[in-house]
Amino acid sequence: MDKSLTEPKALMGKSLDSLKEAFLSIRTGRSNPALVEGIVVNYYGAPTPLKNLASITAPDARSLAISPFDVSQASAVEKALRDSDLGINPSRDGNVIRVVLPALTEERRKEYVKMAKKKAEDAKIAVRNIRRKAREEAEAETKNGELTEDEEEQVFSDLDKLTKKFTDEIDSMAEVKEKEILTV
Repeated sequence: MDKSLTEPKALMGKSLDSLKEAFLSIRTGRSNPALVEGIVVNYYGAPTPLKNLASITAPDARSLAISPFDVSQASAVEKALRDSDLGINPSRDGNVIRVVLPALTEERRKEYVKMAKKKAEDAKIAVRNIRRKAREEAEAETKNGELTEDEEEQVFSDLDKLTKKFTDEIDSMAEVKEKEILTV
């Protein structure tokens, strides 16, 4: 692979990884610890992600069990979960906080599909921006005499193929996520 495509390919791969992580935070019919990992808890005055403060498990398809490492912060964790936009109502069972995820309504599923499509479109925009920047760099190299016009055209062609590959992957990921969300 051409040296000029190494960096764009790595950056596009990071956009894809970022999208995968974003999709984990979108709720589907099954419980997933990633749903609550990013919730920020006020831990002794410092905003801290929940995944740094507790172990999170999914004992079954509709619930989560959250065990704070510092039991004295269980009420802060519970408050952060209640205040999140997930529409969940945590309950304490000793040192464990249990969250039963309510069944998704059709309306809520459609909202999650819209959210997934928006995240996918944002990832595609990021990939296109990476392509644009790489094209500008190739044009600058041609002006400086580092690339010939034929080499520049080859770089443009390779960049377009690479961009198409990543945008197609994003589309297929979005399609899979949409099916996952709409499955009852």
